[in-house]
Amino acid sequence: MVLPGVKGVVALAILFAQLSLLAVGGVSSALPEMQRQVTITHGWMSGQQFAALYALAQAAPGPNMLIATLVGWQVAGLAGAVVATLALCGPSGVLCYFTASAWHRFRNARWRRIVQAGLTPVTVGLVMAAAILLIRATSIDAGHATLTALCTAGFLFTRIHPLLVLAVATAIGAMGIL
Repeated sequence: MVLPGVKGVVALAILFAQLSLLAVGGVSSALPEMQRQVTITHGWMSGQQFAALYALAQAAPGPNMLIATLVGWQVAGLAGAVVATLALCGPSGVLCYFTASAWHRFRNARWRRIVQAGLTPVTVGLVMAAAILLIRATSIDAGHATLTALCTAGFLFTRIHPLLVLAVATAIGAMGIL
């Protein structure tokens, strides 16, 4: 669903600027809110479309923030891709620039350790929420849910290389098994 002109680009800029400040620990921590905004609040795409874009962004080489570029492209074409990418990087980059020296200067301060200790579980919780949202969106039937569970178990309990898992899952999909 490509939104016409300025309206879609402005909506993307506002959304991704806000998400930029939520992305504590990386874009994955902002994924639940991004998914909620683009699928439910704005209705720009379905949960399955969002999950497919996320999978494509993760499969591509480069930073994991490519999901923003793909969502922007889906919503408002090339202008949307550029604006979403810049809006996701800009505010957090500026905040980082202005706080980095203070963060370093107060590296032994008690308040800094408290802030870091508080941010760690929040970040982990946001990443776990993102995983659950993606599982819900992609486990559309018993076969897909089983494949997701097998891949998860493989990653958690073995030392199997992720590219091997990706190759096997791709082959299963190419053979039409799922």
